[in-house]
Amino acid sequence: MPIQTVFLDAGGVLVNPNWVRVSAALAEHGVAVSAAALAGAEPRAKKRLDTGETIQATNDAQRGWTYFNLVLNEAGVPLSAGTDAALAQLHAYHREFNVWETMPDEVRPALAALRARGFRLAVVSNANGTLHRLFARLALTELVDAIFDSCDEGFEKPDPRYFQHVLDRVGADPATTAHVGDLFHVDVVGARNAGITPVLLDVADLYPDADCPRVRSLAELAELLVVLT
Repeated sequence: MPIQTVFLDAGGVLVNPNWVRVSAALAEHGVAVSAAALAGAEPRAKKRLDTGETIQATNDAQRGWTYFNLVLNEAGVPLSAGTDAALAQLHAYHREFNVWETMPDEVRPALAALRARGFRLAVVSNANGTLHRLFARLALTELVDAIFDSCDEGFEKPDPRYFQHVLDRVGADPATTAHVGDLFHVDVVGARNAGITPVLLDVADLYPDADCPRVRSLAELAELLVVLT
């Protein structure tokens, strides 16, 4: 059956951490590392985090701050009292504003291309209750049809009940829905268990053996979805 509805993860797909802010917070506490070095280390750190054992033993909030320590590790920055203090400062900012506040240049044209092809778009994110405000701040809200924040909905990926909840809310059929995410054991496993077609956004090509469709960018997504139909 043709794909009609596209679920999109937020963090790592539509928005990324503000590495300039992260670098500045670290500098305030005596830790020198550039935003570019942090951004370059991020895909490898995320891959290290993305194991079935880790996902099953943690919730999204716990994984989020392990993730930042892994990014520092991959960037060659030793963990210290300074990195702990900087991450605590960033955590406080994140609770109020959301530190995943930068949007790749490809996002707006990619969403426009998907809509031009007639796909209905819903954001399905593990978040902390700030996602709606963040999307309004970035002028992203009007580019999608629905936004779901796990903190508000009472489920989080990879729980297939979260996907089913969103399917019910938007009136979509799993057989005609695809979900695009950047973590295999959160997004691919969760979507597949809900009967949804999973697509892995693998920007750094770190999942060559993944048993699901992969794209290196959102620009590739519209063409892939046409093939999947």
